[in-house]
Amino acid sequence: MKNTPFHRKTQTDSDEPDLFKNEFKDVAPIKQDKIPPQRFSSKQNSELTQKNKADLAEIKQAAAAFEFSDGFEGHFDIDQPLKYVNPEADSHEVKRLRRGDYPPDLILDLHGFKKEQAKLEIAALIHAAQKHHVYCVSIMHGKGTYALKKSIPNWLIQHPAVMGFHQAPKEWGGQAALLVLIN
Repeated sequence: MKNTPFHRKTQTDSDEPDLFKNEFKDVAPIKQDKIPPQRFSSKQNSELTQKNKADLAEIKQAAAAFEFSDGFEGHFDIDQPLKYVNPEADSHEVKRLRRGDYPPDLILDLHGFKKEQAKLEIAALIHAAQKHHVYCVSIMHGKGTYALKKSIPNWLIQHPAVMGFHQAPKEWGGQAALLVLIN
């Protein structure tokens, strides 16, 4: 074999383990310094889960301080796309919403939700939008049995923070979603 810069024969292969040991003879092994995670019993786990569920329910209830009524029904023209403008709001804003000028900052997908759950989620969405100064949100209700599609507009009309809404453009869900303006 030729002596190349990558392979020079300076010592025999049998000397390598001894050289390695000599280089690291002053090194001391490291002691285990990690603390194992605390293990909870199943009783403690169930108590924590119940506490988390209670906290979540309390948060949703606080966000749903505004109660939606199922008895109220607004009038919507069935021949037109679903839309609403609060009398105190500028109708031009809803037109801009229809054109897609306002992309939604928050999206709520209600597929698979029952009416009571959907009410809480919508109230929480409006609360979060106001808290985070979000102007446009999307509520995806789906088509399904039309239960939510019929109820959601009636609920939104009742909330004072809703400036208006319009059926979403195709890129945001089309007939299965609403874009909502929040003040």
